[in-house]
Amino acid sequence: MHPPPAAATGRTASPATARQINDRLALQLLQFEGPLTAGQLKTLTGLSRPTVADLVERLQEAGLIAVVGESGAQRRGPNARLYGIVADRAHLVGLDLRTHSITVAVADLLGRVRAEHTIPINPDGAADTAVATALAAVDKALAAAGAPAPHTIAVGAPGLVDPATGRLGSTDWITSWHVGLVSALRARTGVAVLLENEVNLAAIAEQRDGAARDRDTFVLLWLGHGTGAAVVLDGALRRGASGGTGEIGFLPVPGTGTLPSASGCDGGFHSLAGSAAICALGAEHGLSFGDAVGPRRANERPSGGGAPTEAVGGASDEAVTRALAPASAEARTSGPPAESLVRAAVAAGDAGAAFLDALAARIALGVAAVCAVLDPGCVVLGGEIGCGGGAELADRVTTHLARLSPLRTDVRAGAVGGRAVLRGAVLAARDAAQNELFGAAGPATFRRP
Repeated sequence: MHPPPAAATGRTASPATARQINDRLALQLLQFEGPLTAGQLKTLTGLSRPTVADLVERLQEAGLIAVVGESGAQRRGPNARLYGIVADRAHLVGLDLRTHSITVAVADLLGRVRAEHTIPINPDGAADTAVATALAAVDKALAAAGAPAPHTIAVGAPGLVDPATGRLGSTDWITSWHVGLVSALRARTGVAVLLENEVNLAAIAEQRDGAARDRDTFVLLWLGHGTGAAVVLDGALRRGASGGTGEIGFLPVPGTGTLPSASGCDGGFHSLAGSAAICALGAEHGLSFGDAVGPRRANERPSGGGAPTEAVGGASDEAVTRALAPASAEARTSGPPAESLVRAAVAAGDAGAAFLDALAARIALGVAAVCAVLDPGCVVLGGEIGCGGGAELADRVTTHLARLSPLRTDVRAGAVGGRAVLRGAVLAARDAAQNELFGAAGPATFRRP
């Protein structure tokens, strides 16, 4: 929370604080703009030449920046030197945990991914075995990136993360090896291990790199295996008192025939918009699962989320997955079967229009509830299904929403898709590492236009 203007009147930063603020401003400019000369730093910061010279010297001595070249072939001397951030000053690890898999990304201090590794996990095996397999995946990715050790680790997982303790909440559907892995990472590495709900990380990715780059306030509605939501108000994630903000799968909605309970979201919004429910809806419209399900693209990752549920029609998400894909370990890391169904419906044009319209009507029920409480002005349909439906699905949701809510809301398709959780984890790790290394001088003083 920012202090009122009157509270800051007449206050002057100490020399140490001023240096810290100037250093951070220069580092942020180097991150967003790329390598710069001292003269360019002077122009962009508005600082004096001696002040810029001092901060350049300090940042070089700290190992945060280095000379990376010269500004032009016709120029020589100190004023032509280009300075850039030493990206290998720290290595970051982002983890995307699913029930049946783990994806690891190792990035540098600028958030550029140097190595990535995905492996299947047997959730029915011993938790210790799953944890050991996951730790081996982390080690393999670090070795591939040439990183001796991580500086910061960020983990995205399904479930409630207690804001007070930073630990997964005790709910029946929390995967035991997820809890064990986070504990093992903290004990083994001795570095900061940040744990965040997966959908919250996806929202960070959509805001930084995706469909919400122009929004400080929006809601991400995650449509993957399960359903979820993330709330960003005035640029900040809102997690709630117990970390449960956005558990939209439990939202009571018409059309399910029952109500959700404290132990499961059967009968809630998940029963209308979860992957299994969407597959059942496709069957009602005569869409063939076999025709819709094709080979998984190599650059896409699984989505997760939510408590176990039974879909409309009684088919569970796991049952549908088993029916549509070979029972191999690799197949278990695939995305939700409804993703391929939605993509096929979009590609089918008029033949898929009725199905997409019915699906949009269901999604609009959840969006209308969100808008009635928060009035975010923008809702991003994220996850593999939201991204796969594209503008065709988002526009239909907008039409149905206009009949349910008087509040003007921009409904957009997500741009990052199933990789949003992993990207969000890398960005969260980058923010934490930079806050430590660049100095905790407060929020960013420079924003890229």
